[in-house]
Amino acid sequence: MLVLITGGARSGKSGFAEAYAAELSETGYYVATSQALDEEMEERITLHRTKRELDQDIFWHTLEEPLLLSDALRALDRAANRAGPQVVLVDCLTLWLTNVLLAEEEADWDKEARQRAAQRAEEAIDGLIERLLQVRHHVLLVTNEVGSGIVPEYPLGRLYRDLAGAMNRRVAAICQEVYLVTAGIPVELKRLQKELASRSAQRSDAEESDEPEGQGSPSSRQKGRR
Repeated sequence: MLVLITGGARSGKSGFAEAYAAELSETGYYVATSQALDEEMEERITLHRTKRELDQDIFWHTLEEPLLLSDALRALDRAANRAGPQVVLVDCLTLWLTNVLLAEEEADWDKEARQRAAQRAEEAIDGLIERLLQVRHHVLLVTNEVGSGIVPEYPLGRLYRDLAGAMNRRVAAICQEVYLVTAGIPVELKRLQKELASRSAQRSDAEESDEPEGQGSPSSRQKGRR
């Protein structure tokens, strides 16, 4: 089963994902995609490591993989088939996308450099989608909603926003469940989508059954011919 969990910064999406994983298994693989590029990020990573070690609800096997996410999922899929943990949590896709986008050093992020980065990112997303379609265990994917704020003022920022939105949309399309977490409250979007579609269909059926027969209706034309 594939589950996408999205939301804004500090919305509670990671906590929800970890609690969801604990309901599925007593042990799990935690794929962390962040990189300690500065002191502040190193402190954040250390804090998250400590928190996972103290988690009483699930025992985490942590794998730090900032770039080769598809390869990591392939390896964990094989491990799960050997009676390993049956749940994988990836946190998070948008940090992974950042790493892929900036994987190559560019002296100047001109149009050609952005095109190369975009192609690299799109190919990586293609590989991720292909891999996710083949997994045989539970995979929870945490991501960020980055397009709800102001439009970035610089081209690379706008490129990242567009790629992240497209990635989230593609991943959501293949997931069985998609949760939006806002202010710590998770809402399952696919279930809501089905409920709204069902209500809309019921309203359409009711409107059609209540519609009076006019002169242009098939029944009135048949009566006229008689």
